[in-house]
Amino acid sequence: MINQMVMIITLISIWLSLGLSLVILTGATHFWLKNSHVRATVTQLSQAPLISIVVPAHNEEVVISQTVQAILNMNYPQAAVELLLFADNCEDQTYQVMQATAQLAQYRKRNIKIIKRSGSGGKAGVLNDALKIAHGEYIAVYDADAMPEKNALYFLVAKALEDPERYVAAFGRNKTRNATQNFLTRCINQEIIVTQRIQHIGLWHLFKIGRIPGTNFIIKTEFVKKIGGWRNGALTEDTDISFKIMQSGKLIALAYNSEAFQQEPETLKTYYLQRKRWAKGNYEVVLSNFKHLFDSSNWRVKLETFYYVCTFLWFNCAIILSDIIFFSNAAILAAGIFIPNLQLPFMFSASNIYITQILFFNWALMILLYLLQISIALVTQFGQATSEQIWLGLASYFSYSQLFIIVSISAVVSVTLDRLLRRDGNVWVKTKRFDD
Repeated sequence: MINQMVMIITLISIWLSLGLSLVILTGATHFWLKNSHVRATVTQLSQAPLISIVVPAHNEEVVISQTVQAILNMNYPQAAVELLLFADNCEDQTYQVMQATAQLAQYRKRNIKIIKRSGSGGKAGVLNDALKIAHGEYIAVYDADAMPEKNALYFLVAKALEDPERYVAAFGRNKTRNATQNFLTRCINQEIIVTQRIQHIGLWHLFKIGRIPGTNFIIKTEFVKKIGGWRNGALTEDTDISFKIMQSGKLIALAYNSEAFQQEPETLKTYYLQRKRWAKGNYEVVLSNFKHLFDSSNWRVKLETFYYVCTFLWFNCAIILSDIIFFSNAAILAAGIFIPNLQLPFMFSASNIYITQILFFNWALMILLYLLQISIALVTQFGQATSEQIWLGLASYFSYSQLFIIVSISAVVSVTLDRLLRRDGNVWVKTKRFDD
């Protein structure tokens, strides 16, 4: 009886997961059908507000010069750009490379300030320090490995100016610089394309819900001060401040033409450490915002909280349960070759055989929906839609996507132990950079 209940709960959870994914996919598809033929144009802005661009860098000597040059070469009035470079607790030559880049002939007259920082708080601490000295109407943030496309800042500002009262922030999307390096980076590239071309687009198009990413976004300086800045030590300071913005009733606008190119992990160890940090940060955000499901918060906060709870808790548990069901039955079937009359641990009676068939049908639907999301996302990005990518997507479902389960379990255990043992769980593990 208990085994059957587990299967029924798993079945219902998978259906809800598929339904939610289909809603977001439908919204994204509708958006791209309307906008795929719209040619992006760059015209003179009605105004060019001063932008304080902040680049937090911790031991980034390998990539920082390329990023700084890409930022300084962006298509935005030079007089309206203030660049704040933070060498945050660096033990390498990041500070010296920043100085050398700023001294290049073409940049000597630019408004650049280089800060050698030794404070705490991680990236959020850097952003709060920048908030104290920034002169811009908006603060823009680029990670040390995120090279913005020439018009990235232009599109962010243009979107924010469409409705400056409601749009207190605007965010673009990020693309993988090292997508073809190996199997792992190819899979990460697909994941990022789906996240940004389907999930972010669908949520914005349907519900006007935006999410501050870690890089390639702008936010009103005075508004950040008003809400108390970033939470020092936050593992996912971007998600944390996104909820603060939604709670205020303001919007985070999507500027889908704004692009930046960032490096992704090239080894499993680097990937695991980065994604575990992200998962822990997101779980912390879920726990701290769970109460908004039941209070008087606005509907966007409730919907986003529900989405995070489903994605990081409920549906994760359903996937884990479905894997347990599948592998337990598969193991018993294999053992049955040598030991006759073994009974499958998860099965229904003969009268309920249709429910068992539906459960297997659900697993097939999950795979098909996974491939459909990848296919539609790739079609919206020039040069990505190839047959090789479809085969890669199929392979990644049974390999790469399952890594998220391991990461999630590890993150939940870590968050639980942090709270039980009252230990500091906000330990920032640096993502390794590569010279490209």
